[in-house]
Amino acid sequence: MLLAVDIGNTQTVLGLYAQDELLAHWRCATVHGDTADEIAIKIRALFANEDLDIFDIADVAIASVVPPLTEQWQLAAARFAGMEPLVLSSSVDIGLPIEYENPAEIGADRLADAVAAIELYGAPVVVVDFGTATNIEVIDAKGAFVGGVIAPGLATSAEALFTAAARLAKFSVEVPEAVIGKTTKGAVQSGLTFGEVDRIDGLIHRIFAELGYPAKVVATGGLSARVVDLSSTVNVINDDLTLEGLRLIYKRVRG
Repeated sequence: MLLAVDIGNTQTVLGLYAQDELLAHWRCATVHGDTADEIAIKIRALFANEDLDIFDIADVAIASVVPPLTEQWQLAAARFAGMEPLVLSSSVDIGLPIEYENPAEIGADRLADAVAAIELYGAPVVVVDFGTATNIEVIDAKGAFVGGVIAPGLATSAEALFTAAARLAKFSVEVPEAVIGKTTKGAVQSGLTFGEVDRIDGLIHRIFAELGYPAKVVATGGLSARVVDLSSTVNVINDDLTLEGLRLIYKRVRG
């Protein structure tokens, strides 16, 4: 079985595949100081909770934006899978033309998103990945990764506001019932959530104008459900898009 691992700054998402079938899915907080031993203990616990055996893992594919954790995951994979995992980077042949000035700058999660999007939805397609950063990936009508947008994510924007504004009490960000807030909390939630939605929709329309044609828009990421229902441009949500991209790339590279 293949364990696909998407290591983000805030969350780490794992998917266990048997051939093309996703058997199990987990979303955990990213702990930046984790060692290989701690990672192995956590994986063992997750598997035990699903009556799975960690030693059934034959292959591991990793997309990471946290380099210190990448190394620890490589060590952990060598212990419980007995192999060197595939670590996704711009040097890996993903089967997708990349029209980017410096491909090495592209995050592994963005590459995985692009591969899965074009495989599942065809070209042209735009991916909006809601995480610590909100990433937008653009695949044009020729099927090439032509670039995108990186902006602060919803939770990141909220944290920055709560940190900078001393009088604002910290609270969870939820979609309010109305745009016009009748309380400070309601006003802040309106600004954060509706502001994020309108930013995404505005950027998508600008992308369409620059491309010269519309495209299907796919949303993914841990925070996508909070705002996607309000969007006028997003067509579909796929929470497993990055994992699916990892699976497809692993299949291409290692068979």
